[in-house]
Amino acid sequence: MLDEPLIDENGKGIQFNGIVPVSVVKQIEGQKDVYLLETVVELERKSQLIPKPGQFYMIRSAASSVYFKRPISVYRSMEYRGSGRRRLVLQFLILEKGEGTRELCHMLPGAGLMITGPCGMPFKEPEPVKGKTKACIIGGGIGIAPVANFASSLPEKSYDFYACFKTGSYGLEHLSADKLTVTTDDGSVGIKGMLPAAIDADTIRKNGYTTLYACGPTPMLAYVQKIAKEAGVKCYLSLEHRMLCGLGACLGCTIQTTKGTVRVCKEGPVFDSTEIQFPSPCARNKPLEDNVEPDLSVDIAGVHFKNPVIAASGTFGYGQIYRGVSDISWWGGISSKGTTFEPRDGNSGERVIEESRGDINSIGLQNPGMEEVSRIQLPNMMTLGVTCIINIAGHDIESYIKAIELADKSDIPMIELNISCPNVKAGGQAWSMDPKVASECVSAVRKVTKKPLMVKLSPNAPDIRAVALACIEAGADALSLVNTFQSTAIDIETGKPFFDNIRAGYCGPAIKPIALRIVYDVVEAINKLPESKRVPVVGIGGIEKWQDAVEYIMAGASAVQVGTAVCVDPDVAKKIVKGLTSFMKRKGYKTLDDFRGIAQGK
Repeated sequence: MLDEPLIDENGKGIQFNGIVPVSVVKQIEGQKDVYLLETVVELERKSQLIPKPGQFYMIRSAASSVYFKRPISVYRSMEYRGSGRRRLVLQFLILEKGEGTRELCHMLPGAGLMITGPCGMPFKEPEPVKGKTKACIIGGGIGIAPVANFASSLPEKSYDFYACFKTGSYGLEHLSADKLTVTTDDGSVGIKGMLPAAIDADTIRKNGYTTLYACGPTPMLAYVQKIAKEAGVKCYLSLEHRMLCGLGACLGCTIQTTKGTVRVCKEGPVFDSTEIQFPSPCARNKPLEDNVEPDLSVDIAGVHFKNPVIAASGTFGYGQIYRGVSDISWWGGISSKGTTFEPRDGNSGERVIEESRGDINSIGLQNPGMEEVSRIQLPNMMTLGVTCIINIAGHDIESYIKAIELADKSDIPMIELNISCPNVKAGGQAWSMDPKVASECVSAVRKVTKKPLMVKLSPNAPDIRAVALACIEAGADALSLVNTFQSTAIDIETGKPFFDNIRAGYCGPAIKPIALRIVYDVVEAINKLPESKRVPVVGIGGIEKWQDAVEYIMAGASAVQVGTAVCVDPDVAKKIVKGLTSFMKRKGYKTLDDFRGIAQGK
């Protein structure tokens, strides 16, 4: 697919790309999550483009925790010329939805805004039908922005405008419609209901509309497409899509159309409605009644957890450390610091370095040894009011067995066996790298304890599914995965590895997609076993918010362990549990079983 370069006669780009100061950010009155952001762009050359209605810019805060810019449609643009300068005032209506838009909605005046554009194809002017032109323009929610911008470019009274909102209204100040119709879900403004309450195919024919234009949620656009076809009129729809570059290079924002695969950022975002193939709508459950609370509890190998959010080993000590800064009763469980039979001092040298969306750490299992832990730490853990797990590591079979024997005498309800540790008899290779070696370790431990045994696996194994199945066959009652990813860091000032051990463990939000894939694969393999041999899986890796937990559970995990995020936000368990509760109520899920494993096609 070839593209014409957007350059002037001197070979210079005619789109703007740079950092500009934010002029204004203000919340829209009556809307809890909609904001107006304004900035001024100094155009360097006469050849640089100004946006046309329907186009968008890729924007993000210059000081951002997100990596990519977000595609935001232009709500208003005003060009000013004087003293040889061209200044472009841009306004965007932004819905606070995810991390990137949240940052944009709370920027301060003067803060830097990274901006690229204008991008995409604009709306097409209405074409006369039998010598007449009457446009029907429809906006839903934040989709009001591009169509309101388009409407303000048309002659007064040449169009009717339909605006649909959940509550209240916004973005209608600069319209000169012949007729303005507003619908709201709650009836706070205009007609109560959604778009079908205000317009259908008969309305289109009756009012003599020659062209329809719309932007909004997908169900609304699918409805507009349908009634336009029934009425036999031309229709243009502006689509939303996740984007990376916004310029058409990465081919990441493609959709299937009647003309084949096309890019929303380049061939769109405005499309002829007859070209668009909307996916079939997903079935939706009825939300739970206000007085019905979902049950977040889960049983793993016979051990009860009040909710599926467990503090991961190595991040929560033995449960006492965070009591001074957070309410630990929100946790469903706590997995202890990795404990060995003998006391360990841990690794020498630097132990942690921050990396993009996470950290690399080389702690080395520093702990006081199992005798002290079983005598002091475990009894204290058991007073915390949450389900406790003892995480045990070792360097050979004998050290595992000795530690497990002490744990077996305690009141701790579950043992998490960390087989990601180096096996000294196998040249330092982790126990979990090979199915046969992993089975040997689990089998030996299984003989000395009757407690539920959850085996923690490393993602660095060549075939983790084979390791997982070997552990189940050897007596594992549950699996937890994944441990950290092997990585390294180099000090560019000295030219030497940052860590004394050279290799260390990478963890944090950046690993979530890979860890989630591994959990999915292992659950998929387990589901092929006879039902009597299947064991629960606890997902670990990059979980920092409730949406992450939902993904793991939908992949088939019975529960999740949260690690690195605790260091960032000690209240993370509370936020995940509250988010899960709201999600389940909204989706009509009474228990975790209602959506566990649905991504596996159950």
